[in-house]
Amino acid sequence: MSLGYAEKLSYIEDVGSVGMAEFFDPSSVLQEKIEQLAKMIQESKHLVVFTGAGISTSCGIPDFRGPKGIWTLQREGKALPEASLPFHRAMPSITHMALVELEKAGILKFVISQNVDGLHLRSGIPREKLSELHGDSFMESCPSCGIEYLRDFEVETIGLKETSRRCSDLKCGAKLKDTVLDWEDALPDKEMLPAEKHCRMADVVLCLGTSLQITPACNLPLKCLRGGGKIVIVNLQKTPKDKKACLVIHGLVDKVITGVVESLRMRIPPFVRMDEFQIIMTQSSSADKKFVNWTMRVASVHGVKAQLPFIKSIEVSFSDSQKYKAAVLDQQPFNLKRRTLTGESFEILLKINLSDGCGCLSTEINIPFGLNKGSTDCLDLEKDAIIQSMKEKAIQDSSCGQTAVVERRSMSEPTAEVTVYGIVTNIKAFNSESLSNGDVKTVREFATNATGAVTKPRSSNSRKRKSRVQ
Repeated sequence: MSLGYAEKLSYIEDVGSVGMAEFFDPSSVLQEKIEQLAKMIQESKHLVVFTGAGISTSCGIPDFRGPKGIWTLQREGKALPEASLPFHRAMPSITHMALVELEKAGILKFVISQNVDGLHLRSGIPREKLSELHGDSFMESCPSCGIEYLRDFEVETIGLKETSRRCSDLKCGAKLKDTVLDWEDALPDKEMLPAEKHCRMADVVLCLGTSLQITPACNLPLKCLRGGGKIVIVNLQKTPKDKKACLVIHGLVDKVITGVVESLRMRIPPFVRMDEFQIIMTQSSSADKKFVNWTMRVASVHGVKAQLPFIKSIEVSFSDSQKYKAAVLDQQPFNLKRRTLTGESFEILLKINLSDGCGCLSTEINIPFGLNKGSTDCLDLEKDAIIQSMKEKAIQDSSCGQTAVVERRSMSEPTAEVTVYGIVTNIKAFNSESLSNGDVKTVREFATNATGAVTKPRSSNSRKRKSRVQ
């Protein structure tokens, strides 16, 4: 698990209380509180959820203030927690997916998160119903037109700095910036204003896995009190806001939310992660027209210079193996150059070896070369339907690695065809057993749209507030 975010933050001496003791309610008390919370949620008219690092610890992402938290270990001069899998492959937890189901049911109206792991967006919470107060490690935004881009790789900077990419809008083209705040960066209005609005409207603000120490974020739940709303806190440590809450639950967030879902007779949906990559076939004829010089590039949909973090290597072979030599592409960019006779037809066979954290080891794709491949019209209009069909099939078969063409387009300069493939790289299912014991069924023990612009801009003005410790 990448701890790059914590390491990139500017150093400050006072990060608040760390190494905080954990408390667990007795099982009988915990069950009573779960049933009480379920009733409050069922009766709520405007439920808002406020989340912190504690909802992602079961995803393999360390918290900050717990006994083995990042800041706790740093203060003690100890090594940071070891990674269990790459940060970009972290999968949503039971809690993340339960919130998705509550939102789809119309119960959950808005989510406010202090996390930068991007898991709420990947899980399926709509962007317009989410405020990521401190940013998203996988998000870039355009300071000129406001378009946001959710990436399948961790953006290299924090502190609202320029990255190496530009806005893909042809009318704009401005340099993009990361969205993750450093300590002294002001919380942006586009996140704070809707968060404040929904907290004022809320009859229940449910705080999950947060120590409620970072201001001004930690004061947002209090805004519901003026309108008669109630605060519920689910956290293993005590918080400064416990006295303001009508219900405090000391228990694992996943266990509490599993119990709530069970009481409400709801089903936690499975998570299916879909990634995308493009294959660019460029061709040119030799001077005597006898040969075709061609290049195959397997590239990120975020740009040909961007890394493909979920592909480890590519084994290339050909249907006519006697004529054409196989190759292994094990360094990015993945490029293969060949010269073949004009008019020849064959298939290029690709075995794509996936990186650690993906749900299967490899997948295979056959690319026809020189054959009648049909129309090269853009398939954008069918893309959503294709992706949805792939997800449904992946859930039904409980298998990763399936691919499908989701877009195809031609380029005139140079002469090339670009084919975009969608690939199911992870499935995480929450079956009936997980509702009682918290176990999760995964494929090779992570919406889900990890490519391209994800939302229209809100207001981009920043109010002069600081992320400071209370």
